[in-house]
Amino acid sequence: MGGSSIYLRDRKAFTGGTPQAVYAELWERGRKTRLRNRIIFAVLTLVLCGALVNAVFGITMAVVVSLLDFYFHWRGYNASSVWRRGLRGDQRTDRLLRYTLERRGHRVLHARTVPGHEQADEVLVGPGGIWLVHNEAWHPETEIAPYGGKVFVDGRTQTKLMATLTGSAETIGRLLTEETGEKVVVRPLLIVHGGRLARSPFEADGVVFATPFRMLRWIRKNPTADYSHEQVESLARTTVHVLPVGRSTITAA
Repeated sequence: MGGSSIYLRDRKAFTGGTPQAVYAELWERGRKTRLRNRIIFAVLTLVLCGALVNAVFGITMAVVVSLLDFYFHWRGYNASSVWRRGLRGDQRTDRLLRYTLERRGHRVLHARTVPGHEQADEVLVGPGGIWLVHNEAWHPETEIAPYGGKVFVDGRTQTKLMATLTGSAETIGRLLTEETGEKVVVRPLLIVHGGRLARSPFEADGVVFATPFRMLRWIRKNPTADYSHEQVESLARTTVHVLPVGRSTITAA
């Protein structure tokens, strides 16, 4: 085994020279600078607010400014956690769906094989419709924006990825339609872990893009069907039948 763990799959993100390793190194190097700036902001706030109001108010505002500065930097670093670990985000989405929509009558099918296409991260069956959920993690500085109905990632189109997602959704819809005898529409969703979305959510190339929590809200507010509890259960069973279990992608962090 060469000293590697049988429980932790080796990932390139942990090796030197990768974008993730360089990002982590630069973050560590900037620790002293962030701390120095936080102290400067706090002192200036203390002096200004203390002079304008009183000492107690100045101290309170200095603490508030320090906490806000800490939260701002922590939030940016935490948003890149999935990408930094060399993951795509499917595990995070699995947990999120389990504790939210699954408790509201939805059924989540994980890692399903779509005939003729790549593996689906999640297929979500709920009262409001059926969705194909895909996850992608990008560098925190990556720009993701729609232009003219197409999505651009750092100025480049994502034709192959979009064709894969829309094609998979159409195939799932066709298979379910054939099995149930009723028209079934499946919408492709792409959950973005990290990166900088122009806005969230937005739709481009027939795919909806959003951050994890914004996607939950979008699903609830944009139904494509009106299924009863019995229909949800029946469609979930049918989906299990037409989409076999795929290869597990679960890795330990």
